[in-house]
Amino acid sequence: MDRTIPLTRFKASSRPKDAVVCFDGKWSDGIFKTWGDLLRDTAKMRRFIESRDTDSYILHCADFWYFGVTFTALLQCKKAVHLTQNISEKFLSEALLPGMELLTDAEVENSLYIPEIIERSEDPTTEETETAPEIDGETTRIFLFTSGSTGRPKAVPQRMKEFEEDNAFIISKWLDKISERKFVSTVSQHHIFGFLFGFSLPFATGTPFRRKRIEFPEEFEELTDEKYLIVATPAFLKRTVEIVEKLNMRDPWIFVSGGPTSPELAEKTKKLFGICPLEVYGSTETSGIAYRMQDRDGLTWTPFDNAKIWLGDDGCLRIISPYIKDPAGFATADMAEMLENGKFLLKGRSDSIVKIEEKRISLTEVENRLLESGFIEDVKVIALSNDIRQYLAAAAVLNEKGKKRFEGEKKLALNKYFHDYLMKFFENTVIPKKWRFPDKLPTDIQGKKHKEEIAALFEVK
Repeated sequence: MDRTIPLTRFKASSRPKDAVVCFDGKWSDGIFKTWGDLLRDTAKMRRFIESRDTDSYILHCADFWYFGVTFTALLQCKKAVHLTQNISEKFLSEALLPGMELLTDAEVENSLYIPEIIERSEDPTTEETETAPEIDGETTRIFLFTSGSTGRPKAVPQRMKEFEEDNAFIISKWLDKISERKFVSTVSQHHIFGFLFGFSLPFATGTPFRRKRIEFPEEFEELTDEKYLIVATPAFLKRTVEIVEKLNMRDPWIFVSGGPTSPELAEKTKKLFGICPLEVYGSTETSGIAYRMQDRDGLTWTPFDNAKIWLGDDGCLRIISPYIKDPAGFATADMAEMLENGKFLLKGRSDSIVKIEEKRISLTEVENRLLESGFIEDVKVIALSNDIRQYLAAAAVLNEKGKKRFEGEKKLALNKYFHDYLMKFFENTVIPKKWRFPDKLPTDIQGKKHKEEIAALFEVK
């Protein structure tokens, strides 16, 4: 295994020219991109970028290879890089600033098409490939986008310095799991988790990563030829355990982030893959700050060794870590319970607290009680309002047990059952007044449920 070489410290001589960086399909297909290919394609992109006067770029690539060489070239040229999770017209209208250009592998009007740039560029000289500019991790300008609590894209400034410190901790804990596997990701590299674990981490460890994101659960059935490390969201794992009945993967390892993994999902994932996922807790603003494996830790989170965590007066987590630039730390909206051993339990988000007829209620608490019924596998509770008052509405997906229990029942019977069930825990005034029981809840590409899309389920058709 080659020594760890993060993006900001690599040189042309860091790895052998024939070392595999990226692969297409499955490993045994033998369709590789090598270290020599990396040096050549980054030099081509660097030459193109240097020929333009643009200082800030939006970068969006479905292909991890095009993403990696272009991202590297942009940093080498000291450009500002905005990693957007989509390039829809609406999103770009809110994110694209005057003077910015879009670099992409999608055929989008008025964009710079990366595959064509690389294909049509002349081969670089030996000097261009062997003397690539160094990347200063402290001065890199990287922007990731989070919807925050407003649902609108918000640019969060980042640096490679903090990203690589995050990677260094993961490497210090799980290098043996990483080094003996090949990376496959279900997560977009434009999201912090996908970027850190799908590109930056395997680059630093010299571990080959898959060129295309896993988009369909059935793709796992083909990955039986090699040991793979899977980067996933709970939403994708949920889709997988619902669709795939049996897997013969060889000793996989799973990193998961992007939302809570329910105990039921953790158990089903272990049954299908043979391993319980290792969950990483964090956000775009904080990066990774804690981890757990539910078959060992239950619902308890263990903070990263280099993170200082405590509760603020509002009961929400406060964090100081090398990944957070502000020395005062970062105040999250995540409510928690600190345990005597320094670990903690998450109790939902503070923005999930609403007032219904002057009574404060946690939407997360209502969701958790519904999950505890044993008949629901996924749920989202939101606050709605009409001309008279504010009230709660619940969208719940029945699990197999729930489908059998309520087979043939009218929706009114389901409404009554869950209303009566919640009456054991809450006053009638705060129990959801509207119910929907869809086959699945609407989510974005990272598996997050946005209030606007859930609210649309309750609109009168």
